Amino acid sequence: VQLQASGGGLVQAGGSLRLSCAASENILSINVMGWYRQAPGKQRELVANITTGDGKNYADSVKGRSIISRDNAENTLHLQMNSLKPEDTAVYYCFAVKYGLTGYISWGQGTQVTVSS
Repeated sequence: VQLQASGGGLVQAGGSLRLSCAASENILSINVMGWYRQAPGKQRELVANITTGDGKNYADSVKGRSIISRDNAENTLHLQMNSLKPEDTAVYYCFAVKYGLTGYISWGQGTQVTVSS
C-alpha cells in the first residue's frame, strides 16, 4: 500500500492540527494503522495506533490531547491533535501493518509539525 501523509504545519502552542494519511487500497484489509514521530536528535516514537477492530493506543505524551480515527469510506487515517505543545514538534510518519502471508509494513513520507511557544 502507498501512504500519503498531509496536514502538518506551523501552529502556536495550544493550537490544533489534523493529520491525514490517505491509503492507496481499502484500509479494511489493513490490520493496524498509526503514527510515529521523530524530533531532531531523538528516536522515532509511537504516537498512536488503531486496529481494524477500532482498538486504540496512545503514547502517554499525547493521551487526552489526541484522537486517532479511521475513515474506511475514504481509506484515510486521521490524527486530531489538540492543545499542542512545543515538544510535539517533529516529523510525523503514518504507517500500515497487514498480517499474513501477503503482509507488509508500509510508511508514509512524513509531514512536519512545528509548534511555536
